[in-house]
Amino acid sequence: MRLTQRHVGYLQPVETSEQMPPPPEGMRAATQADHDATIAQLLGPDRDGREVWIFAYGSLIWKPACDFVEMRNGLVHGWHRAFCLGWNTRFRGSDENPGLMLALDRGGACNGVLYRLPPDCIDAAMTSLLEREMGWLPSAFPPRWVNARSGERTIRALTFCIDRQSGRYVSGLSNQEIAAVLARAVGNRGSMAEYLHATVAHLEQVGIHDPHLWQLQALVAEQIEAAYEADR
Repeated sequence: MRLTQRHVGYLQPVETSEQMPPPPEGMRAATQADHDATIAQLLGPDRDGREVWIFAYGSLIWKPACDFVEMRNGLVHGWHRAFCLGWNTRFRGSDENPGLMLALDRGGACNGVLYRLPPDCIDAAMTSLLEREMGWLPSAFPPRWVNARSGERTIRALTFCIDRQSGRYVSGLSNQEIAAVLARAVGNRGSMAEYLHATVAHLEQVGIHDPHLWQLQALVAEQIEAAYEADR
């Protein structure tokens, strides 16, 4: 990888107060009742003991939101991994340099990681997942079911796909334009460069090579070097 921890080290998290920022305009903080309703809608009443799988394509690969009992690679057709969720001005971005996050967008295919939730505590695991991925409502990338091919199995799994009508859908950017965003954006949880580095590195560790992200990590490294190492 061209993008290394050296590059990531130039972009330190922004220090903010411990109080969480308010939701963006038009959104509200999700409640436990909201999460309970989402779980009931997705899984129905008879969910104890059943297999529930999550398809991870971004940060859930390297920072799972909940416990799991099995992990395996999977391929989803009809969706592809893209930096299409914008604009993040809090966690990995700022008002001056907003970040772009990964989501699944329509078309193509995506290799990722499947996690099977513990069958004896599905509600608790799902709540942890939704607290992480759907802290504000309405969600710009709501959960939905997809079919993932893993070996000889086809696994029905939950994942998070962009809502193109949400107002946060970003498309039409070139790789150079995306890399420019990822090379600058920093928030209180870290930088977009860190996010990209961790995602690419962990995909490679599980045997998944994403050519698009591989090109982006090289471009981001190049832009960070130009910004911070031009005088070397």
